[in-house]
Amino acid sequence: MTTKLDTLTSAVQELLGDKIKSLSVALGEITIVLGAADYLSAMQMLRDHPSTRFEQMIDLCGVDYQSYGDGRWEGARFGVVAHLMSVNHNWRLRVRTFAPDDEMPLVASLTSVWPAANWYEREAFDLFGILFDGHDDLRRILTDYGFIGHPFRKDFPTSGYVEMRYDPEQKRVVYQPVTIEPRENVPRIIREENYGVR
Repeated sequence: MTTKLDTLTSAVQELLGDKIKSLSVALGEITIVLGAADYLSAMQMLRDHPSTRFEQMIDLCGVDYQSYGDGRWEGARFGVVAHLMSVNHNWRLRVRTFAPDDEMPLVASLTSVWPAANWYEREAFDLFGILFDGHDDLRRILTDYGFIGHPFRKDFPTSGYVEMRYDPEQKRVVYQPVTIEPRENVPRIIREENYGVR
């Protein structure tokens, strides 16, 4: 007996063929990895082909894999993960792709396929510095326009580089170097011998 997951797996494999770098099934979900060069065309096929019909992109996020797997990760540093949903077939698919250049991460924009990708891609740009080729309004969405850096990158300091405060003499908001000393908090747990025993 063929399950719904088997049907989706074979439909995706038949449709995309060698564009799929890897396909995995875990916890009842399918994840495929696409090469950056095939990303846009494959996503268009997943949306338009009757055997898959992924009408909705329900999420897209950037990922920094710099310290993934306790530093054992050997692939590209920046990735993009998109979650697709087919209302017609009632199934979901996770799609990952990686930016080939760690210094200037660039991935094709999905705004021409799903307009809902607009703000998600702006968020990934703002927080991770991932550029989306073909996005017509790629600008910061969560941080200030004068913000320097990308705060969700693994090498971005927790306290940041600058802080902002209101200066009553200048009667405006000013930026200044961070005055917080960097420190690492290690929680201490102290328990009595018979803790929790009645």
